[in-house]
Amino acid sequence: MMSLDWKPERAVRIVAGTPPGGGLDRVARALAMAIAQAGVVDVPVEVVNVPGDGARRAWTHDVDNHPSDGHVIGISSPNLTSDYLVGIANFDHLRYTPIATLVTEYIAFGVRSDSPFRTGADLLARLSGEPATVKVALSTALGNPNHVALAKLIQHGQGDVSAPTIRVFDTALDAVADVVAGAADVCAVTAASVLAELKAGRIRLVGITAPQRLSGEFSDVPTWTEQGADCVIGAWRGVTGPANLGAAEVSFWQRVLRSATEQAVWRDELSRLSWSPMYQDGAAVHEYLGDERREFVALLGQLGLLKNAA
Repeated sequence: MMSLDWKPERAVRIVAGTPPGGGLDRVARALAMAIAQAGVVDVPVEVVNVPGDGARRAWTHDVDNHPSDGHVIGISSPNLTSDYLVGIANFDHLRYTPIATLVTEYIAFGVRSDSPFRTGADLLARLSGEPATVKVALSTALGNPNHVALAKLIQHGQGDVSAPTIRVFDTALDAVADVVAGAADVCAVTAASVLAELKAGRIRLVGITAPQRLSGEFSDVPTWTEQGADCVIGAWRGVTGPANLGAAEVSFWQRVLRSATEQAVWRDELSRLSWSPMYQDGAAVHEYLGDERREFVALLGQLGLLKNAA
């Protein structure tokens, strides 16, 4: 019988495909703190940033170099599916070993504080009537939940989903900075990515893709549903291991992750960053990824972005 008693013998690496402060990095660092607080790993836990190629470089230049190695895990997102389906990556979740999902982040639409888009209705009207005049900054690739959220808003007004100019960045922080600099009219990024500029008064939010209003800094931001648009979509963050990771290593990480997500520091980060808890592992993760893939195939097909459906 296969043993499920594996444990790491040297430092473990949590690989994040965004630079420090980016969306995947925030999850990696919160997870590292929670693991430390739980006291369930006897070796050092290191966060390693490998940004580039829309977060794909972390997989191709790091995780791929450690097949079957339980000492390396990556922070994953829907992009592993959407990047493959739109043809900008030749790999997806099936190449690796999904372990768990952790949280969902909803997508905020932000404009400069002096923008003529005072409300979500202003943006919806422009996306409906003159979508080609709108420049949108998003991360980290076309076809991901940020882009799909934008498309849903355009479809609401029966506009042309391919009309806006879309500027794609490797990290949401750069997309937000693009709006602050005046190069883009609006950014579509995970909510936590706008916090610094929102607090500084340089960004104003006109809508968010959550099913109901978020708390804290986002409590005054109306959902798109409130504003009459059917646009509820989030971007989950999770943990995925290298290819061919064994059952013992997967079992170890599931135990660690369950314990980590029960810690006070993890709950504090959920509150601070307006993350919604979404812990699931085992068969539930594989079922979820299958369902999500089918939804992406349908949505990206409608957008004319689907390249790889198999």
